[in-house]
Amino acid sequence: MSNHGRPMPTKLQKGELKKSWTKIGASMKKYYGWMIVALVAIILSVLLSVYSPQVLKDLTNDITKLGKDSSTNEDVLSEITRFGWELVILYGSAFILSFLTSYIMADVSQRYSQELRREIEHKVNNLPLRYFDTTSTGDILSRLTNDVDMISQSLQQSVSMLISSVFTLLAAIIAMFVTSWQMALVALALLPLMVIALVVILKIASPQFRRRQKLVGEVDGLVEENYNGQLILKVFNADERAKADFDKKNTDLRSAMFKAETFGGLMQPIMSFFSYVSYAAVCITGGLLMNAGAGVTMGTITAFLMYVNLYQSPLTQIAQAMNSLQSAAASGTRVFEFLAEEELPDESQKPLLLLGENGKGVKGEVTFDHVSFSYDGKREIIHDFSASVKPGSKVAIVGPTGAGKTTMVNLLMRFYETGKGSIQIDGIDIKDMSRAEIHSIFAMVLQDTWVFDGTLRENLAYNTPNVTEEDFKNVIHDAHLTHFVRSLPDGLDYEITSSSSISGGQKQLITIARAMLKRAPLLILDEATSNVDTRTEEKIQEAMDRLTKGKTSFVIAHRLSTIRNADLILVMKDGNIVEQGTHDSLMAQNGFYASLYNSQFSLDGGETFD
Repeated sequence: MSNHGRPMPTKLQKGELKKSWTKIGASMKKYYGWMIVALVAIILSVLLSVYSPQVLKDLTNDITKLGKDSSTNEDVLSEITRFGWELVILYGSAFILSFLTSYIMADVSQRYSQELRREIEHKVNNLPLRYFDTTSTGDILSRLTNDVDMISQSLQQSVSMLISSVFTLLAAIIAMFVTSWQMALVALALLPLMVIALVVILKIASPQFRRRQKLVGEVDGLVEENYNGQLILKVFNADERAKADFDKKNTDLRSAMFKAETFGGLMQPIMSFFSYVSYAAVCITGGLLMNAGAGVTMGTITAFLMYVNLYQSPLTQIAQAMNSLQSAAASGTRVFEFLAEEELPDESQKPLLLLGENGKGVKGEVTFDHVSFSYDGKREIIHDFSASVKPGSKVAIVGPTGAGKTTMVNLLMRFYETGKGSIQIDGIDIKDMSRAEIHSIFAMVLQDTWVFDGTLRENLAYNTPNVTEEDFKNVIHDAHLTHFVRSLPDGLDYEITSSSSISGGQKQLITIARAMLKRAPLLILDEATSNVDTRTEEKIQEAMDRLTKGKTSFVIAHRLSTIRNADLILVMKDGNIVEQGTHDSLMAQNGFYASLYNSQFSLDGGETFD
């Protein structure tokens, strides 16, 4: 089982960090007002935090005066009480401002991530089918979940942490020099070593964080593939191989996460080491200055130790924030890469040419006029294909695997655009019609069945309005679902899921009933009875005959019961129509179709020839 996902970036190139955050910033303009409020709150909180040690200095000095002169003790105690209340008010105000900042940033980040998810969901619904053919579902889901969450976390925590830390660092250094320039020089002597240590750690850890994000996406993609392909894994006894592939990716992810967390975790103990050394150096210097009568008091040393902590903690926080911002930038690159993918053109202004008020209605005449097509622009799949289908005809498209049968259906539904030539419905080029209108006039039943979580009623009437109970009753009867519905505890209101214990044949019948209920004027049946038994197929074929009566239908099938009663059989080979006609006329030609038809009997009496 292969992963078709596009490679994810493992390393941000020079300038990509700035470019990614520039895009994030540009997409957040509506939140700038609240972010300015948060910025003001951060600045006020920092100023209060930096001013508090000055009050603590006076409080400490007053405490040292107690007992020295009993006549002044009452005044000193009054001062101590006043300073104590000042500290309570200062720290309380700083707490409120910090909480306000956290609240605003949490609200902004969650609203922004909600918008990103909404944009991604909108993008998913507007991307061409070509994108999903070349990108794994796991990769798309990883962008929707992991990458958006990483951006959200960085906005909520790292951005405010970075701004707060920068302001705190600058304010603390200024306050240190104002308090005692001698002790400030001693405390800052270790700053170059601290910066060098942080840069080295970041240089080692950052690639591991980026590699972690890449591997998370790859593991998600692999898990999604293995989960959806459980049946194939079991049938081919590929459990051990799938397990080995997953174990390898999982081991790589564990290794990357271990290295990232280990190297990232070095910052805290290294900064703590430098902090302890700084505390000791400041205490020794302060003691010497006190002894020398340089105007340094016990309160000065106490306040200075607070400033040492204030200026050293931000260094660690800045390093952590920068590391988180780099991971978020890598996620942002992936998200905006996805959002920048080319969308299907907006066709909301296109008029309804067949279904609108001025439309002439759908007759069902379909013309393929010299159609050519290539998926990659290099190898042509359809070569100068021409055919004319009369209204109400039942057309069978047959041919070997890879002949272009399903491709023709994809072109007819405008899932892909024709390279050359045109496809017309009732004389109107489908390129002049909106995709929504084309999809409204077609009903499709594919070989791959699809049911979603919900009631059976909801599954049958999917996006089909105004369905009556009588409609349900008739469709259930025509699709031979009567016994199945009666066997369900709640009948049509029974909750089913894609993983329910419903057989493939029952899912196929539900899909067929859904198409019947839509009552579209044109039908596409791509091996629609492939998952039902022969007897049920005969019954379904009877219902299909009634359903397709008077409607233009395209049937891609290999079973003879579908092909024999077709009004027109198009025989395809290597992207060309090599023969066309009824079953009897084609057999009389004794050509390619006849050889395909006769070859079935050489395969132990099998009923298929493709």
